[in-house]
Formats: sequence, structure tokens, C-alpha cells
Amino acid sequence: MNGYSQRYDAALALAASTHAGQTRKGSTVPYIVHPVHVSIVLIRYGFSEDVAIAGLLHDIVEDQGYPLSDIKACFGPAVAEMVAAATEQKEEGGQLRPWEDRKREALDHMRQASLDAVAVKAVDLLCNTRALASALRQEGASIWDHFRRGPEQSMWYYRSMSDLVHERMPGHPMLAELDEAVQDLERAISETQGR
Repeated sequence: MNGYSQRYDAALALAASTHAGQTRKGSTVPYIVHPVHVSIVLIRYGFSEDVAIAGLLHDIVEDQGYPLSDIKACFGPAVAEMVAAATEQKEEGGQLRPWEDRKREALDHMRQASLDAVAVKAVDLLCNTRALASALRQEGASIWDHFRRGPEQSMWYYRSMSDLVHERMPGHPMLAELDEAVQDLERAISETQGR
């Protein structure tokens, strides 16, 4: 992707307005920092504008209830497919679905998703593990109070998704950065046990 387009700017504006007022778990950091970071990393690795836009929009359906059909109408079916693949169905019949079910389903979706969708999920994982490692070092183990599961279950999911990305995208240059982020989170967990 070379530079910014009106289409990219429209996606950035949509992400910013949809995530307005939302912060990262356990912090005062505006949530928009996360999808922007995901998008920038995807651009850095040479992915297309569609993939960079999906990076910006990957959480607006799951977290804010934005209609997937509107994403498809504004940004096309490829972007909508990537966002759909990254979206967990958190509720069923008005009830929150079990965390384990949602994470196993997320892994299943990535086994079937396009490689572009896998890239979006991989960079989402990369950014989330980095942010969590940083939060652990700053706040200590109390950061887990803001999550549905603790370090063991969370690391199971992060490792499983990382392994799946390796299977789907063998040899991709982003894998070294993803591995380092997951390993750094493991170190941060170990450093903050009992803090």
C-alpha cells in the first residue's frame, strides 16, 4: 500500500468514531490506538489496502455491534470477509458464551479463513500480546482482573493461535516478530507472578 487513500481515511474515521470513548482493558489508553497499530504493522509488512482497512475495522463488529453488512457496502466483500473471520460471537440468546467455546471457534475460523484474514488475526495477536506484556510490567498481575481468564488459559489461546498462524503462513517474515511478542508475554507473566 502506497500512502493513504480516501478509502483508507474513511475506514480510519469510521474506526475512530465507532471506538470513541472505549479504552484498552485496565488502562486509560484510547482503544483506537490498537486497530491503528494493527493496520500500521500490516502496511509495514506490505499487505494490500484491503488488509490494512480490515486491520482498522477488525473489532468494530465484535466490540461495538457495527453491522457487517455496512462494512461490505462501504469497503467491499474482501474487507467484510476478513472482519467476519476476526469477529467472535460473544453472546447467544442474550447470554455471554463461554470463553473457551469462543476461543476454540476463533481457532476454527482461522483454519478456514483466507490468508489475508489470518494476517489480520496474527497482527492483532502480536499487538495484544505486546500490550499485555507492557501492562503486566507496569501494573503487575492485578491486570488479569480485567480479563475473563488468567495467564494459563490466555497463554493457551495465544500459543494456539500463534501455532496456527505458523501452519497457515509458513516462512512469512512477520512470524519472527509474533514469536518474540508471545515469548515476551510469557516472560512478563513469569516476572510478575505473585506481584
